[in-house]
Amino acid sequence: MQQLLIIGYVWIEKTTGAGNRMLQLLNVFKKQNYTITFATPAQKTENSLNLTELGVQEQSIELNSPTFDDFVSKLKPDVVLFDRFMMEEQFGWRVAEYCPKALRILDTEDLHFLRKTRHVQLKKGESFSTKALLQSDEAKREIAAILRCDMSLIISSYEIQLLKEVFNIDEALLYHFPFLLNRINEKAIENWMPFEERAHFVFVGNFFHAPNVDAVLQLKTIWKNIRKKLPNAELHIYGAYVTQQIQQLHKPKEGFIIKGFVENALAVVQSARVVLAPIRFGAGIKGKLTEAMECGTPSVTTQIGAEGMHGSLPWNGVVENDFKEFADKAVRLYTDKNLWLESQQNGVNMINSLYDKEKLAASFLNRLKKIQENLEVHRTQNFLGSMLQLQTLQATKFMSKWIEEKNK
Repeated sequence: MQQLLIIGYVWIEKTTGAGNRMLQLLNVFKKQNYTITFATPAQKTENSLNLTELGVQEQSIELNSPTFDDFVSKLKPDVVLFDRFMMEEQFGWRVAEYCPKALRILDTEDLHFLRKTRHVQLKKGESFSTKALLQSDEAKREIAAILRCDMSLIISSYEIQLLKEVFNIDEALLYHFPFLLNRINEKAIENWMPFEERAHFVFVGNFFHAPNVDAVLQLKTIWKNIRKKLPNAELHIYGAYVTQQIQQLHKPKEGFIIKGFVENALAVVQSARVVLAPIRFGAGIKGKLTEAMECGTPSVTTQIGAEGMHGSLPWNGVVENDFKEFADKAVRLYTDKNLWLESQQNGVNMINSLYDKEKLAASFLNRLKKIQENLEVHRTQNFLGSMLQLQTLQATKFMSKWIEEKNK
């Protein structure tokens, strides 16, 4: 049995896209009979899953502490997966020093520097530019983590293209690995609620995530234009960690209803007629939009919302950046049954063509095996990564050791 160590940024929660993504990765390795340990310096929350019930060992670890060195030396993992670049920064050099033969994988979740740069430019009223990315300190940190690892999992096709063309990252270090979803078969489609039995619009998103907060604020304005044409329709807003800012938008008489946390997001999306997601900044793949496709629910989103998600296939509804047009097209999608059914089928085609978990997992495991079998050659060819690993050992390591002494 091979041993996998996952170093998590937080404990896994099903209420987040990142949590669901991590569960998908766990399932891939579990099916290969890996012994899995999930370790994190984070504190558990009320929404944290009990991973031992899934056959995964849990381990709390400390930042800037030699206790991790003892732990990882005894565990002797064959593969170490870092959940986001911050964990590679903290623990990557320790893994490299105490388990040099372990294959190191970075799961980026999404490119954090891309999301944050877009947010900064949006607040400044600037158009997005790759020049701003190249000047970002966060980009330098995240790119350095990618270079130091043997393999980085990149969730969207747009981000793969960005890393290769703008940052000149060697393709051998990158692996496009989107969400891993079940194919939608005829039986699943037969169980979907029909157009006539569905009602209302829905938005689902975790409110720890800044793009979701912004999207709901945009919906407040968009909704006024939709409500004028559909006075009986309602917009239901679901998500964990509702802030006071979001709760204040609750206006039942106007059909704008903040529902908050929901145990089963798929159930509420399945009964809605249209998903709305006016996302103005962000990165990666949007779980709320793949969930919509899995439920046979068309969606209206922006170019950034749909970015890197559908290849050359038509969208599961409408992609529109102008929010006046966004509202008009949402009304049409809600009322035009033929357009709605066509959009629903587009979603089926996307899931089955681009997110088939069996095909994606088999391809990933094949690539993983090839790198493991040729790890020394793979690393020799990654000179920049070796150089950055050396710099890390000279800088991050000794800063960490200084903190260790200070903490004593």
